[in-house]
Amino acid sequence: MNAVIEQLNNNLKIVYRQALDADLQLDELAKQGKGKFVALFNKESAFELEAKRFKPYVLDLAADVDSLSQQDPIDTELLKIAVLKLQQLHQLLSTFKAA
Repeated sequence: MNAVIEQLNNNLKIVYRQALDADLQLDELAKQGKGKFVALFNKESAFELEAKRFKPYVLDLAADVDSLSQQDPIDTELLKIAVLKLQQLHQLLSTFKAA
């Protein structure tokens, strides 16, 4: 399972860098009076928090990955949630980048 945690950490690094760039773009849009929304993800997402920037979501995922890395055996339900969060972040970041 160490390979799974390693892959999650590698993907986490990627989404973290993308999130920082996206958050800068969101800050610029906010300065222009655009981007008036309550949260990036809706309540049906895997995330239980609401934030207007990507970084809090990445930190939430990082906490899950850290928790998983300390478990033996790994909680498969938490692993599924972490993978789903990662997928949702990748999808929204790629959609945001394409816009």
